[in-house]
Amino acid sequence: MILASQSPRRKELLSLITGDFEIIPAKGEERLPEGITPENAVLLLCGQKADEVFSAHKGQLIVAADTVVAADGKILGKPKDEADAFYMLKLLSGRVHSVYTGVCIIFEDGEKKTFAEHTEVEFYPLSDEEIRAYAATGEPMDKAGAYGIQGKGALLVKRINGDYYNVMGLPVARLARELKGKI
Repeated sequence: MILASQSPRRKELLSLITGDFEIIPAKGEERLPEGITPENAVLLLCGQKADEVFSAHKGQLIVAADTVVAADGKILGKPKDEADAFYMLKLLSGRVHSVYTGVCIIFEDGEKKTFAEHTEVEFYPLSDEEIRAYAATGEPMDKAGAYGIQGKGALLVKRINGDYYNVMGLPVARLARELKGKI
C-alpha cells in the first residue's frame, strides 16, 4: 500500500489500520475551479493525488486524502503568514465551521473508490490576544483553517459533531471499512 501524502498525521492515522505501507507523496500543484463546494474540492484533490501516484506505481493500492476547513461556504486553506492565520482564526472564533476530508483509494486492479467525510467543529469565542498567542506558536502555519485539533489548537475547540480523526486529516474508521478484505 502507498500513502500518497507527506502528512505526519495521516501517516500516524493510517498506521492504526496497517503498518504495511510506504509514503510517496503526490507532487502536483493543487488547483481548484472557482466556486467549487468544499466537499467537491476534497474529492477532486484527493482523486488527483491518487491518480498521479497510481500512474507511476500501477498494481499497487493507493490511498490519498485531502482536508479543507470551510466557513460560510468559503474554503480556508493553509495560512500564508501569521496575519492570514489571525484572519482565519478570527473568522472561526465563537462559530461552527465544517471540516471535509476526501479520501480516494485506487486498488491494485485500478478500481477507484472515493468518499468524503464531514465534521462540524465549534470554537470558543477567542480574544485577539488568544489568537495572536496561538498564531505565534507556529502550529497554524501548515494546517488547513490555521489550527491543529491534535495540538494546542485543541484549546480552541468547544465541541465537535462527527469524526475527530477526520478533523486531523484521515477518517480512519471509515477508511478501515472501505479497505476491509483488501489489505
